[in-house]
Amino acid sequence: MKLLRRRDIPEEQYSNAFLGYGPEDSNFVVELTYNYGVDKYNIGTGFGHFGIDVEDVSKSVELIKAKGGKVTREPGPAKSGSTIIASVEDPDGYTFELLERGLSPEPLCQVMLRVGDLDRAINFYKKAFGMELLRKRDYPEYKYTYALMGYGPEDKNPVLELTYNYGITDYDKGNGYAQIAIGTDDVYKSAEAIKLYGGKIVLEPGPLPGINTKITACLDPDGWKSVFVDNVDFMKELE
Repeated sequence: MKLLRRRDIPEEQYSNAFLGYGPEDSNFVVELTYNYGVDKYNIGTGFGHFGIDVEDVSKSVELIKAKGGKVTREPGPAKSGSTIIASVEDPDGYTFELLERGLSPEPLCQVMLRVGDLDRAINFYKKAFGMELLRKRDYPEYKYTYALMGYGPEDKNPVLELTYNYGITDYDKGNGYAQIAIGTDDVYKSAEAIKLYGGKIVLEPGPLPGINTKITACLDPDGWKSVFVDNVDFMKELE
């Protein structure tokens, strides 16, 4: 990844950095946030991983090991398929899953979150967010089902992977993983759609203090947070 942008907002007591494989206006990125004076967070049990598409998982793992990284799953076929995967942890304990599936235009390709009711989650993201259900697979031998949601084919766009583990209806969200951010042409209309389909608005639409970009924030039925960001304001922010 490359460091794309970094900013400090002292009046709000935080700094953040944006990293990714291409410009923010056309690629999915990771936002790393440091809150002044806080050096440790609880990741919880609900967050799964960020997925990264790589050309050769084994070579990527060797490089990570050489740089002192922590490998939590050695390269090998996924238990529910033939895709070669591996798992690594960053210094703060966040899991990244490396996938060898044929390089896509967007290497940072997945965010996986665990949910307590998969059909409820699918319906919410379809109706409130306008996402498509791209794929749904059930693995009774491993006691889980997952669904991939997104705004286009998974080989060309990042996707949200929602995973339901049989019999588990609630997870500890922790306080480390924050949110997914999605661009919108109208944060006010986005907030209305979220309310209509059962989401909870936790930040009413309007300008963000210290930045002035219009956003709105919500929780899905499982309590996962998403932020909708005004497209025009965001482009001005990048200037």
